[in-house]
Amino acid sequence: MASAPPPSQFDVRHVRARFPALAITDNGAARVYLDNPGGTQMPQSALERMQHYLLHQNANRGGAFRTSVETERLLRESRRAMADFLNAPTEREIVFGANMTSLTFALSHALKHWLQSEDEIIVTRLDHDGNIAPWLRLAEDSGTRIRWLDFHPPDCALNMDEIEGLLTEKTRLLAIGYASNAVGTISPVQRMAALAHAAGAMVFVDAVQYAPHAPIDVQALGADFLACSPYKFFGPHQGVLWGRYDLLDRLPAYKARPAGERPPDKFETGTQSHEGQAGTLGALEHLAWVGSQFGAEFNAQFPGFTEMKLELHSGMAAIKAYEQTLSAHLINGLRKIRGVRIWGITDPQRLHERVPTISFTLEGHTPRAIAERLAADNIFVWDGHYYAVETVQRLGLAQSGGMLRVGAAHYNTAQELDRLLEVLDGLQRGE
Repeated sequence: MASAPPPSQFDVRHVRARFPALAITDNGAARVYLDNPGGTQMPQSALERMQHYLLHQNANRGGAFRTSVETERLLRESRRAMADFLNAPTEREIVFGANMTSLTFALSHALKHWLQSEDEIIVTRLDHDGNIAPWLRLAEDSGTRIRWLDFHPPDCALNMDEIEGLLTEKTRLLAIGYASNAVGTISPVQRMAALAHAAGAMVFVDAVQYAPHAPIDVQALGADFLACSPYKFFGPHQGVLWGRYDLLDRLPAYKARPAGERPPDKFETGTQSHEGQAGTLGALEHLAWVGSQFGAEFNAQFPGFTEMKLELHSGMAAIKAYEQTLSAHLINGLRKIRGVRIWGITDPQRLHERVPTISFTLEGHTPRAIAERLAADNIFVWDGHYYAVETVQRLGLAQSGGMLRVGAAHYNTAQELDRLLEVLDGLQRGE
């Protein structure tokens, strides 16, 4: 399957104009934000939502007075928008929290009551530790066994021929990442969820790295739980957990006694970041704007979707198509530089199997040294293991500093990638 062409009307200049951070310069040099897998910049709509909330609506929930009533209305609106973003059947399945990792630990703690010592949990070596450590701790606390699903180092794709052998009548949970934060691989989550359910297991999906790049439909996906992070898709530092309502309703919650007894309230312990939810709403409004401006040619992919839900999903489809052109541009450029090794999918016919998160090593240079050289040119990238500890160890790179990671977003341009490639080429030529 060849990569899709970019949306015919996608104008990255209009997108960039909505992000104030992209206009900042340092000593005359524009900033190039290619650290997006670690956290994205925020559009004006998200910044304004947060500022307006803190200035005009700042209050706790449950009061009779104006700001409290307006806070309740805002929180409902943000929850509805998040449900539209994920195509959740109801906003009551949306749980906000501090971050994905904290929410995953909370969920794993709750699931302990459903596990017995003979049960098994499957995790993968392709995942961020935020989708491994909570399940390792759950296994330790409950006496369950952890089983590992490996990946192929040549293309960093999961060994799908192993999954059926790992799934048994003892499997209670499959924890899988939708896209790798280290090497960009998109895993066949829908297929894996079907296999897990056939074996009687639940499925937890870490969609943190997938959510900024493509539409998500939890109903079509077939998962039981899915987590993502708004600060990775142009919002503030927040975490979001989606779960099937019947499961969330049955799970025990560790909460203060006055808190609600039903989802989502029983899982949102203490006072939440209301301004964070306001910013998340603003980020989703930006993505809906992308759909309204550039997503029309993708509308037919989402029959039955209307209004904001349609705009969100067509917008993400437009983003996916545009970002595939960035992936192709960067991979082609890196291949021309002597001593570069790209870790992950590079086949032009398989770009639909990855997000634009591309990691590589450069012969003769440590990832940290490369990152520092790029930083001197105001190009922001990441080096190391990025919490993908198992992935980096499996690739044999743990002792040599990991990899250099370049992660594009829909506000990046081919010209910015060319700046990066020029510095890398000069570095390799000793300039």
